[in-house]
Amino acid sequence: MNIPLAAPTLDALRRELTALTDPVRAQHALRYFKIGPGQYGEGDRFLGIRVPELRRLVRRYRSLPLSDTLLLLRSEWHEERLLALLLMVQRFGKAAADERQQILAAYLAHTAWINNWDLVDSSAAQIVGASLGADRSLLDRLSSSGSLWERRIAVVATFDLIRRGDYGDTLRLCERLLSEREDLLHKACGWALREVGKRDLAVLREFLTRHAGSMPRTMLRYAIERLPAEERRRWLAEKRQA
Repeated sequence: MNIPLAAPTLDALRRELTALTDPVRAQHALRYFKIGPGQYGEGDRFLGIRVPELRRLVRRYRSLPLSDTLLLLRSEWHEERLLALLLMVQRFGKAAADERQQILAAYLAHTAWINNWDLVDSSAAQIVGASLGADRSLLDRLSSSGSLWERRIAVVATFDLIRRGDYGDTLRLCERLLSEREDLLHKACGWALREVGKRDLAVLREFLTRHAGSMPRTMLRYAIERLPAEERRRWLAEKRQA
């Protein structure tokens, strides 16, 4: 027996979100996402809804109009913003070229609300990265932004390129961000380099040969974590000696 989809209205969706709210889990999220004064998630608010529950809602509300999805993205609640992005990713994957451009434009116009690492990581490659053709100037604009989150979007977007076997932009952005101060960018770059290394160790090793001594330690540790133990020790020793 087929269960009919819920009516794709924002009011109905928000009623379901209210029913799923868990104050205990919300308190845990406050610590996990560093919302204190001066921290990267300062001021964020949480409902305490698990990601699998949000993904179930995506399946049922996948026909929610984009205009309503963008209202959800502008929410004060973290999980509502995450759900909006998951809906956009789902819609983008099924869309024709014209609608994909509309979704990308809406995404880029709303980066002020894509303001935590999980929000970036659940959407940047699937929307920004998947939109990239021969022109990569968008990556340069985002990676030069004063916004930590736009810079992270640029790096994470290249994961779609990595999956295509195209590593040049990942390497270029990671090189540009070697002097970056934000640990969340160090992690993103190291993660991206690790993914490159999973597909082509020679490319990763060549990057490390040129930059291991100047890489932030977090970036280096993420980049080398899949390498053999002895090789990891050698790269870390090179960092210490730099």
